[in-house]
Amino acid sequence: MNRNETLKAIKNGVDLNGVDLRWANLSGADLSGANLSGADLSGADLRDTDLCGADLRDTDLGDANLSQADLSRANLSGADLSRANLSWVNLSDANLSDANLSDANLSDANLSWVNLHNSNLKNTKF
Repeated sequence: MNRNETLKAIKNGVDLNGVDLRWANLSGADLSGANLSGADLSGADLRDTDLCGADLRDTDLGDANLSQADLSRANLSGADLSRANLSWVNLSDANLSDANLSDANLSDANLSWVNLHNSNLKNTKF
């Protein structure tokens, strides 16, 4: 599936639970409300992506670039965000409970009302 087909499928509400999207270029996409739970998005380019209200539970986002993405109200519980670039990201009212944020870059991120309960914050840059 090419980039445009993938974006169209996500936009049309296709359930992408557990799908392998490693190193995919989804930058600038509107993925608001998408179900990406359990997907592998490790190394993906998600810069400027709208993931507002998305279901990203147990998703692998290790090494992903999420700079300037909108993750407000997203469910990232249990997600692996190790070494991810989350600079300038909007995480307001997001659920990051039990998430792995070790070595992640959260500089200039909006963390208003974010739930970080039991998250791994080892070497996280704020």
